[in-house]
This record gives sequence, C-alpha cells and structure tokens, in this order.
Amino acid sequence: MKLSEFKFDLPESLIAKYPVERGESRLMVVDRKAKTIEHKQFSDILSYFTDGDVMVINNTKVFPARLYGNKEKTGAKIEVFLLRELNREMKLWDVLVDPARKIRVGNKLYFGDSDLVAEVIDNTTSRGRTIRFLFDGNHEEFMKAVDELGETPIPREMQREAELADRDHYQTVFAQHVGAVAAPTAGLHFTRAMMKRMEIKGIHFAPITLHVGLGTFRQVDVEDLTKHKTDSENYRIPADAAQIVNTALDGGKRVCAVGTTSLKAIESSVSANSRLKPVEGWTDKFIFPPYDFKIANSLLTSLHLPESILIMMTSAFGGHELIKEAYQVAIKEKYRFFSYGDAMLIL
Repeated sequence: MKLSEFKFDLPESLIAKYPVERGESRLMVVDRKAKTIEHKQFSDILSYFTDGDVMVINNTKVFPARLYGNKEKTGAKIEVFLLRELNREMKLWDVLVDPARKIRVGNKLYFGDSDLVAEVIDNTTSRGRTIRFLFDGNHEEFMKAVDELGETPIPREMQREAELADRDHYQTVFAQHVGAVAAPTAGLHFTRAMMKRMEIKGIHFAPITLHVGLGTFRQVDVEDLTKHKTDSENYRIPADAAQIVNTALDGGKRVCAVGTTSLKAIESSVSANSRLKPVEGWTDKFIFPPYDFKIANSLLTSLHLPESILIMMTSAFGGHELIKEAYQVAIKEKYRFFSYGDAMLIL
C-alpha cells in the first residue's frame, strides 16, 4: 500500500474542536460481511454486544505534557512538550521544543515562579531534545509540579488553546495509569452509566495499558509504507485481561478493541495458537493493509485524519475499499472527525 491511497479531502469544518456531551456522539456502524454502513447514536452500541462479549479498553491516563518555559538570560518563551521519561532518578526526559532554533545544549529553562528548572543536555532530532529537570523533590512531587504547570496536550489540529474543561474532556472515565501524551480517543465516548449497563448485560471489560506517544500523530513522509518506522510505545497486558479475552475467543464471542491503541497493543502480543499473551514492554508495531488480525474481531474507533497511521490501521481492519467508502459517507453526512469527534464501529 502507498501513502497516497490514504489521501482524501476533509473539510476543516468537520474537525471537532470541542466534544459533545460524553456518550452523545453519532456512531457509524460498518459491517464487513454485509458491506453495509448504518447511522446510529453512540448509545446504540449496546445492541451490538451480548453476554460473554469483551471490550478491550486502554486505561492509560493523559498527563498535562505541554509546558511553557522561559529561556535563561533572554527570557524567550519556549514550549516544551514532554514525550517520555528516560530516567526517573535523574529526571531525564525526551521532549519536543518550539521554537527549536533557539534551544541549544547547555541552555536552561525556567517554568513560571515554580522551583522547576530544566537544562538541555542533548539534541535528538530537529525539534527533539533530551532535558534534565533540576528539581529537589521526589517523583510524586515532580509530577505534581508538572500537573500544576502543564497544559492538557490537545492536538494542534484543533486550532485552539487548551481550556480547563479539557482536563476532564480529554480523559476517559476509566483512565488509571499516568503516561500518555494523547488520549485513547475511542474510549472518550463511554460514560460510567453506559459501562454499568454493559456489565449488567454480561459484557466484560479487559483493561490493558498502552501509553500513547506523539508518534501516533507523526506525519508519514514516505510513499512506500513498508519504509515507515513508528515510535515505540510502552504497553502492558495483565494476565487477567488476557484470560478474559482468550475465554471470549474460545467461546466464539466478540472481542472489540476500543480504539486503535488497544488494537495495536493486543496485536503486539499474540501466542502461536492465536491467543493473547500477558506482556509488559514496548511496541513499535505499524499496522496497514493487508493485515491478518488474530485477536480483535470488532473495532470501535474515531474518524481519523487523511494519511494518518490510524486511518491505515482502520483500513487494515475494515477493508480498504469499504473504509474508503465509509469515510466518503461520513464527510457527506457531516460526521465530526478526530479526537473530539464521532465514532465508528466496525463489525
């Protein structure tokens, strides 16, 4: 497959800048076998699942990864986007800085009136830097300082500043383990009441963790997709979650990956007999068509941007031509796209 095969015209007005009420979005249902496309409300999702079916959810928790600091001496304002922790003891982090041309090794950055100071110790990419935070407290105190100073890392494509309400909106109701710099957006649609109704119906939840990195949104700049390398993301599949999924597979039940991040995680740890294995580690799996999925047999996902790795994964799951058609229908029907947009269920 070529990059250009995932190009389509998406009117900017269809990129959702704000979410609707949680659980109130539209739901496009795509049936791979029947080749049908239906228009529903998200609350209708209950009618597609029954006793013994499983929802694999990503319980990663987004932290306020976007910080604004000032450069020592000049006072120039610098955005520092925390990508991932490299060494907890030394408080070393991989970051993106903007404007990057002003930031060199040895520069110090100050964050507001806080005790937080950072020193640039290495260049990694054109915008990437390794920085060391000079902070006397322990890890919990450090993360508390980041939480107070940081901004919710809503994607730039929304073309607006983060607001206080985003702290809640850009977090799933089942978020638990801190580590993501972007939300697993398909999970944003669920309310606690809806999850309770699902449990009453006999639907099981299998929580796994994949800490979403910015690589999920990084532009693909090669036409030949086999040449694209994705960033590694830390993930964990607990033994009890694997057991819930495998019991459903053995019983011929539906296993629905809630989001492409859950899909990527479970497809990264498959046993020789096509069952889910417990694991803790890193995955740089890049899924694009054609791909033989071993674990998930349904997928709940957002409506993604053109040429993103997420539309590629969705196409691999739903079938390239059918998903292409579904996206054209979504544009015609004015579905809301991207992180705060509507949902798609592929059966």
